[in-house]
Amino acid sequence: MKTDPKELRTILVTDCGSTTTKALLFEKGLDRWRQTFRGEAPTTVEEPVADVTVGALNAFSEVQELSGRLVLREGGPFEITGSDSSRGIDLYLSTSSAGGGLQMLVAGVVRSITTESAERAALGAGAIVMEAVSADDEREDYERIERIRHVKPDIVLLTGGIDGGSTSHVVEVAEMLVAAAPRPRFGDTLQLPVIYAGNADAAQDVQGILASLAKVVVVENVRPSLDRENLGPAREAIHEFFLSHVMSHSPGYGKLLSWSPVPIMPTPAAVGDIVQSFADRSGKSVLCVDIGGATTDVFSVFSDREQQAVFNRTVSANLGMSYSIANVLVEAGAEAIRRWLPFEITESELRDRLRNKMIRPTSIPQTREDLFLEQAVCREALRLSLKHHRALAVGIEVKRERGIADVFKQGSDRYELVDLMRLDIVIGSGGVLSHAPSRMQAALMMIDGFALEGVTSLAVDSIFMMPHLGVLNSVHPQAAQDIFEHDCLIKVGISVVPAFPSSAKIGPKLAEVYVDGVLVGVVERMSVSRLTVPPNHAGELRVVPLHKSIDVGAGAGQVFERTMDLGECGVIVDGRNRPCESASFSVEKQREIYTNLGLL
Repeated sequence: MKTDPKELRTILVTDCGSTTTKALLFEKGLDRWRQTFRGEAPTTVEEPVADVTVGALNAFSEVQELSGRLVLREGGPFEITGSDSSRGIDLYLSTSSAGGGLQMLVAGVVRSITTESAERAALGAGAIVMEAVSADDEREDYERIERIRHVKPDIVLLTGGIDGGSTSHVVEVAEMLVAAAPRPRFGDTLQLPVIYAGNADAAQDVQGILASLAKVVVVENVRPSLDRENLGPAREAIHEFFLSHVMSHSPGYGKLLSWSPVPIMPTPAAVGDIVQSFADRSGKSVLCVDIGGATTDVFSVFSDREQQAVFNRTVSANLGMSYSIANVLVEAGAEAIRRWLPFEITESELRDRLRNKMIRPTSIPQTREDLFLEQAVCREALRLSLKHHRALAVGIEVKRERGIADVFKQGSDRYELVDLMRLDIVIGSGGVLSHAPSRMQAALMMIDGFALEGVTSLAVDSIFMMPHLGVLNSVHPQAAQDIFEHDCLIKVGISVVPAFPSSAKIGPKLAEVYVDGVLVGVVERMSVSRLTVPPNHAGELRVVPLHKSIDVGAGAGQVFERTMDLGECGVIVDGRNRPCESASFSVEKQREIYTNLGLL
């Protein structure tokens, strides 16, 4: 198959998910690359089929039927393009999260330093962190060993210590791994893959200790000094182990790997790559969420205090819209979900409806009330997952020389990277956002769930093609960029949310909004509404705060001005401040908001 971007005209890409395998056909037109046809089929990694390629071939067949292009051929998976440009493909690519995705155990010495860096490295590589173990996590050794023994990870990432520091603590963590003797999830005869990314001085000792248990690869320290992270080498090693040890032992993946000249990427890693690529090209700060049935992934790119763009990803493995919907209920509470509804519902009825959804995870809402309830759950899943993300998406700043005795006193040197006032664009993906009956519903879920502030562009992934574009970006960045910006990213609108101290004495009007110099509306306190502007209009947006304490994204009392695409829904103004005042959560107030936005 061809991999030179100059020779590519037709590319077929699949994302092999836990339940569905989605195949997309990308074709080069006269002016740019486009996404043309889509096919999907149930994933077949589980018994009785236990061969992921069967589901993939079924998805290819649907693409072939819809497009009229001969994709499959006798005696092999693909017809390759030749002199007849109406048949065959030039390249096949794939991502995968089937079989539960990439599952990892991370271990370190200090929870807030090396273990946290290891967790960020694993999450950035597209993994689900099943357990994070630290020497200082306040559990007894037997409790840690028992927990490790019950986790069946695909890969273990072991870290600890700064280069040149003490080696004894990280050696103790390695000995604890030997005592627990965890077994890998796939492959009865497979040695446990362990990546050591800790103090270089301890590498030889760690290798010797783990030799009987695991296949150990040593890479550069994820935390070579207290004030610096080095996550790249660990992430690359995770990808290599994922392909050579995890994917090769998964049902049918050996055949799938042979079909493509490009390595299969974990689905979350592919989404992260396209998010990073978009942020790099546009220079924007980005927040992206992929909310699924079982998990919610959050991706962000924000600048640190040295103005370097920093990418972070977290996965909330217990927050989702079907399989994990009851976990959202437990973690958020029934009252937190109920406060977003424009109708009365008892707590017992709410619980019953959500439990029914968990029992029948593939069902879709049949009434408007069912739809609004699921969207209320989405708000809480977004809120909780962003809270989790903010805890891990931190910058590191060392203000003075420190010794090893100060290792446990680093809390004050960590600062949050996610600043919603500096957020340029939020991208929503996953069925509840991408397939909401109206774009306004998706916009309101993101505004409420993330508690957006300032001026923010809102967008959704049209048909969840970000994983496909992430792996395409590794081969043909220009094609991935064309399709992402024109076919994938649906610009929903702009949210304008003034923020001010709760103690400030401010009147009922918060800010004026101008488009191309014309006053189009006013942000009123406690009100949410949609301003009358032409849809999909790109123009000069100007937001003028009406009090010196009000911040609309340019600083307290400062005017915000920027040329922006107003999207399908135009400008949505929200005067509820942050955190939202309790009065905004009454049924009457929610009904007013839904009515103002045309949702009732």
